[in-house]
Amino acid sequence: MRRRMNCYFDAELHNQIVDAAARQRIAQTAVVEAAVASYFSPDGADRREAAFTRRLDRMSRQLLRLERNVGVTVETVALFVRFWLAVTPPLDPDAHASAQAKAHQRYEGFIDTLARRVHAGESFLNEIPDDIEAHSPDATGE
Repeated sequence: MRRRMNCYFDAELHNQIVDAAARQRIAQTAVVEAAVASYFSPDGADRREAAFTRRLDRMSRQLLRLERNVGVTVETVALFVRFWLAVTPPLDPDAHASAQAKAHQRYEGFIDTLARRVHAGESFLNEIPDDIEAHSPDATGE
């Protein structure tokens, strides 16, 4: 014996039910019944667990990429600072004002370039693998 039940669905979910029923040429009730039966079936918990596992795996990979990118960023800044400190001579007091003006001009150019790259979707971290590959011992013949 079948019993009637009235349910309300979010508009997007309702559209998915309607589309699935139309594609499979079955009643919308059949789509909803199959979904509810799947939810309550003993293997439904296994499928949900598998879905969670896939999501967790994806998040783990994203965190590993994030950790790598942060590590590359920190190492890049550290190497730049070490190099800059090693090659930059101390300023003579008379040249201090002109050096500050030049630094301000360079900083503005840096910010302009950064803004342009961010708006264009370019990423320094995406360029690094190509640069590293080009400078690896195998690529240079060392």
